[in-house]
Amino acid sequence: MHATLPLLESHRFPALERGRLDTLQVNLGYRCNQSCLHCHVNAGPQRTEMMDAATLALIPQVLAARAVRTLDLTGGAPELHEGFRGLVQAARAQGVRVIDRCNLTILGEPGQEGLATFLATQGVEVVASLPCYSAANVDRQRGDGVFERSIAALRALNALGYGQPGSGRVLNLVYNPQGPSLPPDQRRLQADYQRELAEHFGVVFNELLALANMPIQRFGSTLVSKGSFDAYMALLKGSHQPHNLDGVMCRSLVSVDWQGDLYDCDFNQQLGLPLGTGGARRHLRELLGADLQGQAIRVSGHCYGCTAGQGSSCGGALAA
Repeated sequence: MHATLPLLESHRFPALERGRLDTLQVNLGYRCNQSCLHCHVNAGPQRTEMMDAATLALIPQVLAARAVRTLDLTGGAPELHEGFRGLVQAARAQGVRVIDRCNLTILGEPGQEGLATFLATQGVEVVASLPCYSAANVDRQRGDGVFERSIAALRALNALGYGQPGSGRVLNLVYNPQGPSLPPDQRRLQADYQRELAEHFGVVFNELLALANMPIQRFGSTLVSKGSFDAYMALLKGSHQPHNLDGVMCRSLVSVDWQGDLYDCDFNQQLGLPLGTGGARRHLRELLGADLQGQAIRVSGHCYGCTAGQGSSCGGALAA
């Protein structure tokens, strides 16, 4: 796989500093039941990296110590971690909002039969990746049969109240472009998704989050192989909107990898760029006593993926 960091480091990005820590985004491990082309984590069934019990136990302590309001769980497939359900219960007992970044097909895997009911009972928000409402496009990106299994999972979540008006059970979908292009207007695309999924499959959801593909890991390497890396970077830089800098996720979020090391965002985690500009690795236990507000954020060329066009973050578009 081609290394993209040296290419990204040739691009300068505006300086940023941290605000109040609102969200702890934790990657529980890289094991996943899927291997997707756009995956910036390079996750898959053969990955073995998973968070150990001691590090997992620190998470509720940090949530309390820093008064963190949101725990955002990701992977791989975070649900494959044996401590996933216990962590969710501990966080919810503290009144913390919990987000599960779910690939949908995990709900139908052996041993996960009660997962959807567990998420509903705990009041977990589900953010589910569905790169298109077309079966052909989804299966091309994610593998044969993935769309059909995803629709089955969405129907199961709907049956539990997810995405239904007034239920309080939030189901958001995530869109990624198929290739080196910016996401279309999020509001118009959401309307298309809602119409197509409802008419053809009887599926409902709350919001669509449109995310740009980052030129790192598997996707970035593919760009290099095809000779389109520079063109994609030119697109991102040429579409940079300075007003999006106020809303980028790294200002209020800390990313934690499976070893407990800290990063300014999930993308920096995959590039091996530790939290801040000092270069030294910092661990989750540091957050038990440290306030990060006002500290500098580590930036590089890939950050233009968050500020291009309507902007992109873990919560979708930053601006209309």
